[in-house]
Amino acid sequence: GTTATPTLATAGIAINVVPATASVQVDVRARTVAEQERVDASMQRLQPKTPGARIVVSGGPDRPPLEERHARPLFERARALASAAGIGELEAVEVGGGSDGNITAALGTPTLDGLGAVGGGAHAVDEHIVLSAMQPRTNLVRLLLHDLLQR
Repeated sequence: GTTATPTLATAGIAINVVPATASVQVDVRARTVAEQERVDASMQRLQPKTPGARIVVSGGPDRPPLEERHARPLFERARALASAAGIGELEAVEVGGGSDGNITAALGTPTLDGLGAVGGGAHAVDEHIVLSAMQPRTNLVRLLLHDLLQR
């Protein structure tokens, strides 16, 4: 689903001083461009509750979501090759992240993201990869490239 996560906030100059200004940065993840635009429009309409206060919204979406419809054809080709690569059943997942693939897909370039390392803890102190999965993943990329070049 859609998430809006306040990730960075700042206010004030000292613990015992009422801040004159405050700011918050929000990371928004959405599955479709339409949903991303809906959330952005909602944020642009924010109004303060405190008399005399004001809200200034700046920024906005910096990359479109990689919509499933853009990745489906290449994913189906990869799924058909997964067993031969030593992976077994290849499952489609939505992670809500952002990559350069979001941009290429929005431009109409066939795009398949997530062919790299298997692991966990993305962007956290416990981020890691599973070494034993590297060879099968490499095999899948090799087979997929070979398949694409044969067509």
